[in-house]
Amino acid sequence: MRHQPPGRQPDTGQHQTNGRPVTDTQHRHTVEKIGGTSMSRTNELLDTLFIGDRKDDDLYNRVFVVSAYAGITNLLLEDKKTGEPGVYGHFSNADSAGKWSDALDDVAKAMKKAHDAVLDNPADVTDADQFVRERIEGARSCLIDLQRLCSYGHFRLEQHMLVIRELLSGLGEAHSAFVTARLLQRKGVNARAVDLSGWRDEDEYTLEERINSGLQDVDFATELPIVTGYAQCKEGLMREFDRGYSEVTFSRIAASTDAAEAIIHKEFHLSSADPRIVGEDAVRKIGHTNYDVADQLSNMGMEAIHPKAAKMLRQSGIPLRVTNAFEPQDPGTLIDDQASDEARVEMVTGLGVYAISLFEQDMVGVKGYDSAFLDVLTRHDVRIVTKSSNANTITHYVDAPLKSVRRVERDLAKLYPSAELSAQNLAVVSVIGRSLDGMKPLLRGLTALERANIQTVAAQQTTRNVDTQFVVTRAQMDETIKVLHEALIEKEDVVDLLPEEDLQAA
Repeated sequence: MRHQPPGRQPDTGQHQTNGRPVTDTQHRHTVEKIGGTSMSRTNELLDTLFIGDRKDDDLYNRVFVVSAYAGITNLLLEDKKTGEPGVYGHFSNADSAGKWSDALDDVAKAMKKAHDAVLDNPADVTDADQFVRERIEGARSCLIDLQRLCSYGHFRLEQHMLVIRELLSGLGEAHSAFVTARLLQRKGVNARAVDLSGWRDEDEYTLEERINSGLQDVDFATELPIVTGYAQCKEGLMREFDRGYSEVTFSRIAASTDAAEAIIHKEFHLSSADPRIVGEDAVRKIGHTNYDVADQLSNMGMEAIHPKAAKMLRQSGIPLRVTNAFEPQDPGTLIDDQASDEARVEMVTGLGVYAISLFEQDMVGVKGYDSAFLDVLTRHDVRIVTKSSNANTITHYVDAPLKSVRRVERDLAKLYPSAELSAQNLAVVSVIGRSLDGMKPLLRGLTALERANIQTVAAQQTTRNVDTQFVVTRAQMDETIKVLHEALIEKEDVVDLLPEEDLQAA
């Protein structure tokens, strides 16, 4: 591969390049990911991320991995927040082509609207219209043929649904990569769209082979590759990562090409809390943290990076940077393997959960209850956020819809008919930092919550001392985040402790 360096060079420090710190190894590139919300502001990105004040060689030695424009993947699959079906949902449930075909038309309209807002050259708009027409009608033909085939008893539609999900997913990224490359070319940048979606490709590749095939003749020093976040491969990214696939593709490209740094561009900084909850003036940019914290954030539903993607970077010795795409001079937050030189709370965040509790008097000293509980959760694809247990009670705090929770309850009731089962709508608020040694976050947090008249349902701190969790009612989650952020991040000094009897009441 023309871009592959002869070997990893030792890091000798950092310098500023166009406002961004980059590991000081000459001729090495960065791999940079842009999310869908930022992609919909592509014209603004021209003046910050893509071009800005860069000229000549400074425009290159960067690889951009792009998501679909905002809302497109929701229309293709399902709404990520509400679950409202898109093309995929309608196709999997419909007996006729009506609903899913109409939904596909809606995708085409949304794609056209997205690129009309970005492109200003009539020829480019015409080419983008033709690109959308070819991909949408190709997908429509594929779905019609599959539906006709599965009308025969020997073929089952459910056996093909994962492939259909992958096919549809790739449409959005291929569109945004095509449009972005065309826009940059019009601005004088030697950009190239690299489509890893496998469209009409007769060959079968692993993820590594797909990436190598797509980038094998790209010269990073003179070209700016715009790469699709979805990559079709033997492993099937959707099977394991579902909609986290773009981060996996991004991380694998960084590892495979020996990038100096992996960068995720968002429309906000990685901050100490949600500014909408604690206030714009109260939040602090994290600045520097490690992959351990990134794992905790992922567990709490924060989209810093998928844990499997972080693992690839971590094992390859590649640091990750999270930046605000619209503040090009700000270095953002660096994530690497370095331990903290001081104890501090870096973030307070919360997640709505259901607490599924199994109480069984006969559990004491008996093995098997925990593994059976886990088997049921696994069978219904329920994600565990955290858990607690004692002699006769096991509680799993899960991130799942209510219908899945009810199915878990039914299965557990069949396994343990004499057990008492309950499901509570609660929230887990987590205090996270590379090192919380000596900070007494559990004690200080309980004190602050007691003073704010917030009732704590449960609380726990792990032995690694990187997070402390407070369980409260769902309605009090935002207020809990605000109180803990003020007590543990905004205030520099340790709050006075309540008398012991008042602390116990918390």
